Amino acid sequence: MIKRIMIVVILVVVSAMAGGAAWLATSLPLMLPFVDNKLAAPGVEKPVKIRRDENGVAHIVAETDSDAYFALGYVHAQDRFWQMEMMRRFGAGRLAEILGGAALPSDKWMRTLGLYELAERQVKDLPAPVHGALEAYAKGVNHWLDTDLGIRTLELALLRYQPESWKPADSLLWGKIMALRLGGNWRGEALRAQIAKRIGPEKVAELWPAYPADAPVTIAAVETTVFAGLQNLPAWLFGMPMGSPQGASNVWVLAPDKSDTGNALLANDPHLGFTAPVLWYLARIDSPGLKLTGATVPGVPFHILGHNDRIAWGITSTQSDIADLFVEKTVDGDGGAYLTPDGPTPFIVRDEVIKIKDAASVPLPVRKTRHGPIISDLRPGIKAVIDDDHTVALAATYLQPGDISAAAFYELNRAENWIDFNRALAKFQGPQQNFAYADTDGNLGFLTAGALPQRGQGEGYVPTAGWTGDTDWLGIVPFAELPKLYKPTDGIIVNANNRIVAPDFRHFLGYDWAAPYRAQRIQEMLGDDESRSAIGQERIQRDVRSTLARDLLPLMLEVQAETVEEKKAVALLGKWNGVMARGKSEPLIFMSWLLELNRALYADDLGELTSSFLGGRALLVRSILTRRQHWCDDVRTEDAEEACAEILAKSLNNALKRLSSKFGKDMSDWRWGAAHRARFPNPVLGQIPLIDRLVNLEIESDGGNATVNRGAMRLNNQAAPFSHVHGAGYRAVYDLKDLKKSRYALATGQSGNPLSRHYRDQLESWRDGRMFRISSSRARSSDDEGFTLEPAN
Repeated sequence: MIKRIMIVVILVVVSAMAGGAAWLATSLPLMLPFVDNKLAAPGVEKPVKIRRDENGVAHIVAETDSDAYFALGYVHAQDRFWQMEMMRRFGAGRLAEILGGAALPSDKWMRTLGLYELAERQVKDLPAPVHGALEAYAKGVNHWLDTDLGIRTLELALLRYQPESWKPADSLLWGKIMALRLGGNWRGEALRAQIAKRIGPEKVAELWPAYPADAPVTIAAVETTVFAGLQNLPAWLFGMPMGSPQGASNVWVLAPDKSDTGNALLANDPHLGFTAPVLWYLARIDSPGLKLTGATVPGVPFHILGHNDRIAWGITSTQSDIADLFVEKTVDGDGGAYLTPDGPTPFIVRDEVIKIKDAASVPLPVRKTRHGPIISDLRPGIKAVIDDDHTVALAATYLQPGDISAAAFYELNRAENWIDFNRALAKFQGPQQNFAYADTDGNLGFLTAGALPQRGQGEGYVPTAGWTGDTDWLGIVPFAELPKLYKPTDGIIVNANNRIVAPDFRHFLGYDWAAPYRAQRIQEMLGDDESRSAIGQERIQRDVRSTLARDLLPLMLEVQAETVEEKKAVALLGKWNGVMARGKSEPLIFMSWLLELNRALYADDLGELTSSFLGGRALLVRSILTRRQHWCDDVRTEDAEEACAEILAKSLNNALKRLSSKFGKDMSDWRWGAAHRARFPNPVLGQIPLIDRLVNLEIESDGGNATVNRGAMRLNNQAAPFSHVHGAGYRAVYDLKDLKKSRYALATGQSGNPLSRHYRDQLESWRDGRMFRISSSRARSSDDEGFTLEPAN
């Protein structure tokens, strides 16, 4: 009897597990109302063929461009709808509706900025063809939502709600979100102001050394600049913490005479924060007006990176200053008005209501001045550092009306030459970016596109007084006056977020250029014969030799090592070639020492602000060890004056102690990869115990913050300072001799569904720098027979 009961229980459990597995399997793009691999789609005009190759890349062949956009919306939704849903809810400030109160701070921030309102206005401003593309794409997304027979996504099943229909404004949100992320230099302004309050403007200037005079500049020669603008800083201005590594990227272009292919080569790898899945989704489209291959973003109907049949393009972040903080003075006794050069003016006020899952809604009054939204209202704690008579407004180019950036990508996808390329990007608002160009005729170029403030006084170093009008923006710099380069005489263009123009350029762009190390290394490698081929460009993208280490180690190795462990570490670093390989101990020793050295050099001055400023800061470390050695003195020890030699020894000793505590006493067992793991967290499922182990992706990786193959870290993360959290989620090498031979890499996989084999199938290949082609022949040779979207009768 007992045996029979046990058998029954086992059968029930097995059946439940099988049923659960079958239920979960319906979240894969299989449960569709197919008849002979055909799906009725009322939104298409002609049959559209969709096929996925062995890497899960979608190939779309359509007889009209509108049908191609419909199909792209459909496959985006099939593979990545949850990513799309999170994007639009994040941008609209509506995460708390489904995730609860934990998302309330994010929703308040987005509602204050009013990004969705801007996107809705943007839809109305777009030319009719662009609007039509957005509509067709939305119809494709909605057709999938209406016809999918299974679980749409695992997350929707978990959270148990029905998603709303997709709208054109939803697609436009992504551009606003990227502008916000890549145009966050205002946080640096606030941090400088807060540090200045603590240590004074003169010392703050030393913490941000000028871009080196002999470092690479993309378009012109560079001269040393002078940091200024803090002399009249009000003592009560506040700061905000700096976040994770900022958007960065590499791009370079070779002219035909620099390439052994007989035509131009263009290599590009944009760097962004890691998630599972990564931002990018690869697709090939073949329709009468679209011959596109490259990277799309789920939720957006256009190729952001890639090539058509005539040109290829790549993007890097300009690092320009496109946002400023203005301190507004409220009118005495009247919190409803603020001062302007023309006298008191009422705040523009709108009332938002944020819905929260399983809780009462929260009202949010939002105030706006002539400069932009008041952001200090979000943080009551700020009242402790600014008085009741002042508030802080954010001015940003991406918050300005008249944005038709979607039209820029619509036209860019169709561009046939340099003139078309310029005409398209003249419509791009932001965030300001660098666009590299190559065409099948062997021409190459580079331009900066996006709105840039035209300033009268001030250069956006710190928050400034909004009531005087002295630092108001005078307008936007005309596109024709932004940096451009076409057919350079040396046949090479390189940008790795380094400075793009000399300081005497007619318009101020900014001072937050990336340190020149990646650009220097790319230029070095392009100088050898191995870098003339397409494979040679892949070799450069894989490179993990650190010119930062080469720059700093001669200064750091002047340390007087005393213990056996210190001498062994110094000996290892003295012989090290600077390659940040995951199997080596030297990168771990170097980075740990550099981190401890940073703490030792300025933590005594910055106190509680140290965590906001802490990083590798190689240019600052070099500046202190060579010219500004007074920073080596610990201001907390009044009766002694420490020299840099002492600080070097102390920081090395501290680093070795930390490493011994975490990785054991045997230095030969230490490995960079043990600490430097690329981490791709799943935003929702990754928060659930046990499930997180299945959906959060990790792999040991090479590289560092300043290597071409960028393994960027958040060094102020005490728990995991060396985790690889930011880098190249997408890589491409475009061969303009034969664009079908272009090669690509994606960090995680095409699918956002953890049950799909394409959720993680690219991870190891991406880590190891392996790339693949995307072509019609590869789609035809795959096992996937594909399906056809058929017009409804």
